[in-house]
Amino acid sequence: MNYKVPLKDIKFVAERVLDMPTHYTKFTKGQNTDPETLEAIFQEAAKFCENEIAPLNKVGDEEGCKFDNGEVTTPTGFKAAYDSFVENGWPGLTGPVEYEGQGMPESVGLVMMEMMIATNHSWSMYPGLSSGAIKTVYTHASKDLKDRFMPPMVAGKWTGTMCLTEPHCGSDLGLLKTFAEDADGDGVYNITGSKIFISSGEHDMADNIIHIVLARLPGAPEGIKGISLFLVPKFNVNDDGSLGDRNAVTCGSIEEKMGIHGNSTCVMNFDGAKGYLISEPHKGMRAMFTFINESRLGVAMHGQAHSEVSFQKALAYAKDRVQFRTKPRKDESKPADPIIGHPDVRRMLLTQKAFAEGGRMLNMFCGQLVDIEQSPDFSEAEHERAETLLAVLTPIAKGFLSESSLEATNYGIQVLGGHGFVKEWGMEQEVRDARISQLYEGTTGIQGLDLLGRKILGSRGKVLKPLVKEVEAFIKENRRNKFAKQLKPFMGTWESLTRSIGMSAMRNTDEVNAAAVDYLMMAGYVTVAYFWAKAAVAAEQAISEGAAEPEFYKAKIATADFYFQRIMPRVLAHEAAIKNGMDSMMALDEEHFVFV
Repeated sequence: MNYKVPLKDIKFVAERVLDMPTHYTKFTKGQNTDPETLEAIFQEAAKFCENEIAPLNKVGDEEGCKFDNGEVTTPTGFKAAYDSFVENGWPGLTGPVEYEGQGMPESVGLVMMEMMIATNHSWSMYPGLSSGAIKTVYTHASKDLKDRFMPPMVAGKWTGTMCLTEPHCGSDLGLLKTFAEDADGDGVYNITGSKIFISSGEHDMADNIIHIVLARLPGAPEGIKGISLFLVPKFNVNDDGSLGDRNAVTCGSIEEKMGIHGNSTCVMNFDGAKGYLISEPHKGMRAMFTFINESRLGVAMHGQAHSEVSFQKALAYAKDRVQFRTKPRKDESKPADPIIGHPDVRRMLLTQKAFAEGGRMLNMFCGQLVDIEQSPDFSEAEHERAETLLAVLTPIAKGFLSESSLEATNYGIQVLGGHGFVKEWGMEQEVRDARISQLYEGTTGIQGLDLLGRKILGSRGKVLKPLVKEVEAFIKENRRNKFAKQLKPFMGTWESLTRSIGMSAMRNTDEVNAAAVDYLMMAGYVTVAYFWAKAAVAAEQAISEGAAEPEFYKAKIATADFYFQRIMPRVLAHEAAIKNGMDSMMALDEEHFVFV
């Protein structure tokens, strides 16, 4: 039951659902990305992932990382695979050409990232964090700093981290205490403080690690408005780019975690470490969101990738495992039939398939929007539309796909029964590794508050309009299609529920907090329904054109039908919960929350 990169489905989404070939003709970075080139890139990426890092997934889970006096050793084979990754030029796939990157569109890199996560989540985080660090430095640092740090980062010789969380504060970063002092007035700062939960914070895979660190300058305002952003290298870097002495940043320990054992999750101590300001003073959070938003889309891929892997493994098992009789019987000569014939097993497999493939469409659409957002070749109106759509879709993708992945991976265990609970089959690892995606880059509650409170209600609904217009245009264009017809009332529910929450919030702002997760899940179900409706229309068109392998397209239509018939009724439950308000949540006094 080995995972295979679903290249056929990736191609279907790219070419028939999102029309990526036309998209790539519209901007400079995309014009060398013809379908043949993309197919070659993805085939080679699939070979690397399946042959070099997939075999290390179980090794990483069983060995974990080793900590010894500040030094971290990654599991057997991790470094060798990373060296191969670098030698073959993969780190620079989307890197800036001026720093020796290949300049491919971000959407291409995101597809490869899905492959890496699916084959080895723990390993993928080392280059994954580096990608966000590269974009943050490239977007916000001075040219001198970029010229000094970017080339080895783009080449993969140096990796990167995101250093936000501190022991006393998680998502409430306004409480952070790490501080920076410009000791000699030359623009080099001394950074002091402690950060926790730092993924890839210390390891043996690269020559240097570039930490992107939030800290306060002297006299900074309290809260979020007093945070600045710094670049702090593990080894100091000389003016000529060569490595100097060890900086005063050390790993105090690594966490023993539920999952992703192959990735080092570190406590990082900064003891007057040399760092460089890469944001305007006191505007570090604004700059850090370059990293945070990329990471949130990465976490959305974590969830979707685990759903895909669990589905593939469960499907293979269900076709092979025989238990009881099905109607009709498959083989009268055998005492039992494959369990895939049982309706309840089909329910679980189709739910996995719907979340995995629906999530892929959502993530690849977000990748398309990132291309537009970051390219100067698009108009101001196109940039604004892409930015607004991403503002809404990023928390939906991160929150919904991480939540649905836990359901999907748990179904993977359920399909295998007792074998799913046994480590040798690898299904329970999918659950353990997927679980972190609901916490990374803000919990599901934080994503719900970001979506509903900060963005939609904060803009008086304005930020939601581009998505509503897009979906309504699709419904109008396909008004005779049954899936478009079924989608329409759910869009109405979304809009009316938003107005209802807005009215409730005017009476009590805590109603937003109470509704946030239900709202996010409702939005997720409807958004993925939109993509399943698009997929069904595209599949119907392919069949009418006489496309090869019509069964592939028929499966798309059948899965879309399952999604609307069996998954979408969940929207009504979320709607009812939201309309019931927060009173039942708050009726029990704090002192009555006791053990008896």
